[in-house]
Amino acid sequence: MSYPEPTVSAVILNPERKLLLCRSHKWEDKYVIPGGHIEWGEKMEEALKREILEETGLQIHDIRLIGLQESIFSEKYHSRKHFIFIDYLCRSDSSEVRLNDEAESYLWIDPQECKDLDLGGFTASLLERVFGLNSGEDMHQVSIFYNYK
Repeated sequence: MSYPEPTVSAVILNPERKLLLCRSHKWEDKYVIPGGHIEWGEKMEEALKREILEETGLQIHDIRLIGLQESIFSEKYHSRKHFIFIDYLCRSDSSEVRLNDEAESYLWIDPQECKDLDLGGFTASLLERVFGLNSGEDMHQVSIFYNYK
């Protein structure tokens, strides 16, 4: 029997308040926030720290839950999956990224400028809510989204 896959991901800000985005072949070769699966017996924040370290080489802190979202069989993902996304806002004291094989490139960008990028998955809608890209003010609150296609 198949089950939904719980995953964690991070909106990471560096000391200059720039946002980390990674270009991923898994999401139509578009920019997304880094993250990954929660392992059996692992707490969500532990999984987040581990995944971010594995994928970017960054240590993170000041971790805050900002969103939950469900994605069922999205055509934008490279395979047929049912995900539960658990999203966090956090900080890193470093800007030196070391990518693993899950991303092709990365960039640090002002959150207000990311709306002009080709963002993958639900990244655009998440960042619009977190940074108030339409209103010009930081929101930084928990948002619940469902049924991402």
